Amino acid sequence: MRYLALLSALSMPAIAFLTMRDAFGPDTGAVSDRYPTLLSAAGYAFGIWGLIFLLDIAYAGWRFFRRSHPQRDRVVPMATAGFVLTAAWMPVFSMGWFVAAWAIIIAALVCLLYCATTLSQPARTWPGETVFAWLPLSLHAGWLSLAVFLNTAQLIVAHQWLSTAVQLPWSIALLGGAATLLLLANLAMRGNIPYVAAAVWGLVALYVKQSGASIDGASTTGIAALILALALAVQSAWLHWNRDAPEIGEAA
Repeated sequence: MRYLALLSALSMPAIAFLTMRDAFGPDTGAVSDRYPTLLSAAGYAFGIWGLIFLLDIAYAGWRFFRRSHPQRDRVVPMATAGFVLTAAWMPVFSMGWFVAAWAIIIAALVCLLYCATTLSQPARTWPGETVFAWLPLSLHAGWLSLAVFLNTAQLIVAHQWLSTAVQLPWSIALLGGAATLLLLANLAMRGNIPYVAAAVWGLVALYVKQSGASIDGASTTGIAALILALALAVQSAWLHWNRDAPEIGEAA
């Protein structure tokens, strides 16, 4: 499994490189531009993938060179599956198979969110696990938790399942779904900073994009995204403050 984890981690930047060279069709940015939505982020935001790929490779390399152990390897299968699915999403999306891409990114989120949640639970931490496992997998999960909803919006527009002229109602509903997922997941992980950082990065980029967009409702969606980013930051601060505070009677 360690070999598969390393190969799958390396496959993500390799396939991303091929995708940017139009090996499977138009690159993901060009495909996204064909279907403008109120839930699209500024292009710079997607640079986070470079950091995610680098950290995921570091995680896979760290596990590759360490002795196998049931406790240490508890998330390796799900992380490997998440890497494979993330890599698969890129060519599938470029080829315009939006329903398949949507199913793939949801499956990837399930895998990476499981890893981040498992590694965030109070338990024995193995040497290096916080830096090499919890950090990269949490960052990956955080970005996917928002990306799923951005992908859903493009699926809706591409297939015209809902109004493309009046996108605000269903876009706000999707943003509400993102808020529910992000806040509940962060609560379950007791304030996971890398997870929240990835989501906030994307939400701020969404605000930047929509603040200058011409689609009706863009400014409203952008402000809503900014409010969600602030709510996540406040929730994380509150969770960390309460986690570090002594229990009643503990000081005695």
